[in-house]
Amino acid sequence: MAEPGLRAGPVGRIFGNLGRLLSGKAAAGVLSLAYMALATRALGPRDYGILVLVHTYAMTVGGLVAFPGWHAIVRFGAQAVAIDDRPRLARLLRFVGLVEGAGGLLAVIVAALLAPVVGRQLGWSPTAMAFAGPYSLAVLGSIRATPAGYLQLAGRFDLIGAHNLIAPFVRLAGAMWAVGIHAGLRGFLVAWLAAALAEWAVLWTMGVIVARRRLGATPILGGLTGVLAENPGVWRFMFAANADITLGEASARLAPLAVGWTLGPVAAGFYAVGQRVTVVLAQPAQILGQAAYAELARLAAGGGRGAEVRQALLRCLFVAGAVAVPVLALIAIFSRELAVLVGGRAFATAGGIILWLALARTMLLFAPPTSAALTALGRPGLSVIANLAAGVGLLGLLPPMLIWLGLTGAGLHALLTAVAASGLLAGFLWRETRGPSRAAVI
Repeated sequence: MAEPGLRAGPVGRIFGNLGRLLSGKAAAGVLSLAYMALATRALGPRDYGILVLVHTYAMTVGGLVAFPGWHAIVRFGAQAVAIDDRPRLARLLRFVGLVEGAGGLLAVIVAALLAPVVGRQLGWSPTAMAFAGPYSLAVLGSIRATPAGYLQLAGRFDLIGAHNLIAPFVRLAGAMWAVGIHAGLRGFLVAWLAAALAEWAVLWTMGVIVARRRLGATPILGGLTGVLAENPGVWRFMFAANADITLGEASARLAPLAVGWTLGPVAAGFYAVGQRVTVVLAQPAQILGQAAYAELARLAAGGGRGAEVRQALLRCLFVAGAVAVPVLALIAIFSRELAVLVGGRAFATAGGIILWLALARTMLLFAPPTSAALTALGRPGLSVIANLAAGVGLLGLLPPMLIWLGLTGAGLHALLTAVAASGLLAGFLWRETRGPSRAAVI
């Protein structure tokens, strides 16, 4: 008999996964507003902008240098699970984990070596420059794709949702500590670093515990003999999926650094507040892509390349859009008030950038789930092309737009990038799913 979760159609299972992930994200969102309110009021626009730039720099290096492989675990691991080949699954986990670990170590080294040069250009204070080396360890906070992929494969979206609370909880506790002892910027840097390390350690621990239970007598540690033969094309798939993730997030990661580089830390602080206020629109789309990938991969593996995938995706996007549009309207009406609520009166200027970023986030609702669908169909390269053209291809316009239009230029650039990325992804998905197929499974 099928498991209860598998009796539902793909859309039902996608939203079941989404609900478990959003439960953690919703609580995390509340915590993040609390720690941001403490940080902005304690540090002011300049030092808060420096805090944002230091953290964004570390995460950007991690995103560009590290080599996450959760797509490969879900795609190839599903094949091993289907035939109950636990040794094969264990070898795949070891292989992907080793690759990600090596990439993570390299990313930490690169971040530490480049920090003094980049920090001067971004206007970091002496306090930030002195702590830049140790803060490079925060890169580890993004080196956790292997356990995340395995938990998705195992259907443990409840644990992933719970994990979403770790970083904001530690940041909030750290922010309260920093405010309580008047630790200033250094105290907040320590708190943010502790949150990144906790985020990394907890998810790996969760993944290991679940793997030990599900793999039974098969050891987690061991050799890699035969892993490439058992998973033909895994290297090519990992390179394509990793390029897709890197390019898809390039604009979002590099934009705050470009703002800081061109306009200074204060503008970066305003931009960061705008991003935080509008993340309520972005996170559901990102989580929807994560929640949908396993189910879309199951549809594709069953032979569905047309109406099944397209209709399942369109139903998900319709619901996401119905939720996002009222939120967008509220943000548009109360943008200045939201900026003051989150950052204090010193951040009222951020109200101008909030509307532009909210429009861009709404346009990007389509992108993560569509990228997930293309990857599930075995065409991650198409998503790479779309993200390369939109995210990287248009990135060169950001500096002149900042020079000519100030912070508004960053908002207009975000909207332009969102429209281009969504349009290209939509075109590619339609082309891949327009052929004949079976009746849709809903």
